[in-house]
This record gives sequence, C-alpha cells and structure tokens, in this order.
Amino acid sequence: MASSFYVYYRVAPEAEATARRRVLTLLEQIRSQSGVHGRLLRMRGESQLWMEVYEHVQDDTRFEAILSAGVRELALDEVLQHGGSRRVECFEDFTPCA
Repeated sequence: MASSFYVYYRVAPEAEATARRRVLTLLEQIRSQSGVHGRLLRMRGESQLWMEVYEHVQDDTRFEAILSAGVRELALDEVLQHGGSRRVECFEDFTPCA
C-alpha cells in the first residue's frame, strides 16, 4: 500500500532564500535515493507556511530514514521560525482498486 507524506512548517522570514535552497536540495536527495519526487508548496496568503509533499511512497521505513538524514544534514531546523518545528503527517492510500 502506498503512502503520502506531508511535512509542514513555518520558515523564518530572514531565512527564506536559504530555506528554499536547502529544501530543493533535500527534494533532489530524496529523489535520487528513493525515486520519490517531492514538491514544495507554500500557503497562499501566508508565505512563511511551507509544505513538502511526497506521494506514492512504497517503503515508509526507508523513506523516513532518508528524509530524517537529509533534514539533519541540511540543518533545516536552522531556517524555521523561532520555536517552530517540522510536522510530518503520513496518509495511506485506501482507494479501492478498479
């Protein structure tokens, strides 16, 4: 069963350019290591609220390890708003097969 991961957080305004570079690097690392193509979104009208979306993940455990390692390596906590954190939500696809 495939899963989708949604990671959301608030970026510090003064770190936006650095955050974008680091997250785009993370997306590329994840794609090269897992084959999962992620996307980076930001909330309309609230540009400091960002979301990474990773869909069709087949191996949750491996994916989570790759994601966690990349977040540590790229020091993504450094670009978050003061006191903020990255929130990870995972949803399983349970659409009936045709």
